[in-house]
Amino acid sequence: MQKNKSSFITISALLILSLCAVFFYFNKNKTSTLEDKEDRAFGVADTAGISKITITNKEGEISSLKRTANGWVVNDKFHCRQDAILNLLECVKRVEVKMPVPKQMKEGVLRFMSSLAVKVEIYNKENNKIKQYYVGHEPPDYEGSYMLLTNLEDGNNYSNPYITFIPDFKGFLKPRYIANENEWRDVVVMAFTPPQIKQIKVEYSEQPDSSFTIDLESTTKFTLRDSKNNSCAFLESKMKQYLAYYQHIAYEALITGKNKKLEDSLFTNKPFCKITVSEKPFKTNIYELYRKQPKKGKNENENGVSYAYDPDRFYLRFDGGKEWALTQYFVFGKLLITPPYFK
Repeated sequence: MQKNKSSFITISALLILSLCAVFFYFNKNKTSTLEDKEDRAFGVADTAGISKITITNKEGEISSLKRTANGWVVNDKFHCRQDAILNLLECVKRVEVKMPVPKQMKEGVLRFMSSLAVKVEIYNKENNKIKQYYVGHEPPDYEGSYMLLTNLEDGNNYSNPYITFIPDFKGFLKPRYIANENEWRDVVVMAFTPPQIKQIKVEYSEQPDSSFTIDLESTTKFTLRDSKNNSCAFLESKMKQYLAYYQHIAYEALITGKNKKLEDSLFTNKPFCKITVSEKPFKTNIYELYRKQPKKGKNENENGVSYAYDPDRFYLRFDGGKEWALTQYFVFGKLLITPPYFK
């Protein structure tokens, strides 16, 4: 009898221990699975619900991108390039985990990310932060980028970095997360429609007699005057075509602050053309065009004719004289006509 009782106690104890083991095993796995799921949830499915994305790099550059009724704006200053915004939102939405960083590489990856990664903060329409993560360098195969997610509940980063990627895209992701505001800027410098325009004045310093002025009394009534303020006849179709050109004129590359010596030398020169666009009711926009020296070794064309200046590009000064850009004649040249064009 005593022996049976002892056996019962032993069996009961083993059963309890087994149940405890099973309980802790499944709960441990449940917690581990939950944490693994949370620390790899980088994507935001509803990008239409995003109101702001802030990107900060280790140099202290910050791009705060906000959705407005007129499109995305960076740092409340400039309209964003549409291609750059679309690339970013695609990454924000479609980014997936390719694989965890191997344990033997984890410490090195985190060390690199602490000095090179950009910080990304994503907000919804209520201005609540819904996602924060860090985008680091690319893995050895250059497919994707290292990322580390933040736990928004306690503000601490998760312990595991991951190699992330976009399905069907080959390349790394970090270049899509731009912290320099100038790299976000829309390259369009002229986007005027006839209802906005009051007057356009084109002045040539090298050929002053070719200068002209267009006054817009309405969207259908115009006057054309030459350099001596004489009225000129014009074809309405050509006038409307010329005014349409002002709806989309872009520069090639912003150079403000990149070459102080070049900017100082341009200040001593005289622009070969000045275009003034007066908007209704009071705003005036001035665009000054400066000649660019030809590239070394490329100062002659195929017929041996020497170029006095670069035949393809020139420098543009705009935004109240604060900004400089490199611009193509191919884009801007259609504005540089003379009064006979309208006949």
